[in-house]
Amino acid sequence: MNILILGSGGREHAFAWKIVQSPLCDDLFIAPGNAGTARIARNLPISISDFDAIEKAIVAHRIDLVLIGPEEPLVKGIVDYIRSKPELNHVRLIGPDASGARLEGSKDFSKSFMRKYGIPTAGSRTFTRETLTAGLDYLQGHSLPVVLKADGLAAGKGVVIAETLQQAEETLREMLLERKFGDAGEKVVVEQFLKGIELSVFVLTDGKNYKILPEAKDYKRIGENDTGLNTGGMGAVSPVVFADEDFIKKVEEKVVKPTLNGLQSEGIRYVGFIFIGLMNVKGEPYVIEYNVRMGDPETEVVLPRIQSDLVPLLIAASKGTIEDIGMTISPQVSVTTVLVSGGYPEAYEKGKVIDNIEKCEDVVVFHAGTRPGETGDVLTDGGRVLAVTGMANSIEHAVMKSQKAAQVVRFEGKYYRSDIGIDLIRYQD
Repeated sequence: MNILILGSGGREHAFAWKIVQSPLCDDLFIAPGNAGTARIARNLPISISDFDAIEKAIVAHRIDLVLIGPEEPLVKGIVDYIRSKPELNHVRLIGPDASGARLEGSKDFSKSFMRKYGIPTAGSRTFTRETLTAGLDYLQGHSLPVVLKADGLAAGKGVVIAETLQQAEETLREMLLERKFGDAGEKVVVEQFLKGIELSVFVLTDGKNYKILPEAKDYKRIGENDTGLNTGGMGAVSPVVFADEDFIKKVEEKVVKPTLNGLQSEGIRYVGFIFIGLMNVKGEPYVIEYNVRMGDPETEVVLPRIQSDLVPLLIAASKGTIEDIGMTISPQVSVTTVLVSGGYPEAYEKGKVIDNIEKCEDVVVFHAGTRPGETGDVLTDGGRVLAVTGMANSIEHAVMKSQKAAQVVRFEGKYYRSDIGIDLIRYQD
């Protein structure tokens, strides 16, 4: 079958790397892709928001299955758009429609959804420009720190943890009055701060049944020891040592099943991935957020641990028969280190030549912000440039493989965290 992946990051390269291994995949296309996907599939110069061009590509390349990588086209309704075209009725889609994508597209909706269906999460209230005064009054009596979240998509930057009442009040005013996050901040969710250890659990569902994929822990801060600005993700580890069988069972019973039952009760047939961002609070799972796609860089550690062919799972999800397909998970530990451009997550330069990728040994190098150069070079083309994944029988050896490869790669301004996974090594000790 012919498969199309929408997206251009490390997540999409990881999907391409996994899918191209399947004997069921005849031709693989990525729109728009990057320098890494160009080496194993065919990149199409199409924006993920250009629905007309995506439709034409599906027809021209006789696409049988579309996997939507990022959240933006899902929230904007790419699945609804394709389903509305009679000539594309045969196309299998991995991703929710716009109604289901509200789980990520609106934090207010997702919090209301969790309350309605008894899913454990932090207490919260939502405020708008018109209710700013009530919001400021609410903050006066709120415990600190307090979390403020822009309701809509804000490229991962719409969350502020305010340590003081003054910071919380200023942030609420900036979001609602000064439109700091544009339309994404028309509503602001003020949320209780949960103290615990973060991790993410991933589910692939056909709308009723599901497979729980390997869990992962990612590292958001730019600096060592989780300091500095938030980023899209500086690295990830799977499995997570504190997410034992009992904890994952709690996640399944208290979060996964109620989530899918809630979606069905709302009349939403959700097909695709659900990313469940969790806080482990004294052994109990609390949902921080939903994403309606796989995470990045978590995908780069999760997919290498799935030993089964991914394509039959995707087909079964689209057909509503996922319970019929088995899945084998590697017991090995997977660690990825993200290499970023100097200055990221603020201003950074593009177009730097990347050297020594081919010299990385015993790892998989996933491209994120890269593009092919005119002379065959690979150039930087984003803040997060590469994700280097190593696998081993212990977290110590997986960390060593990933970090060694991160040292080998060369480009001007390269930066990476050298402490990815170290906290989990200490935790197990």
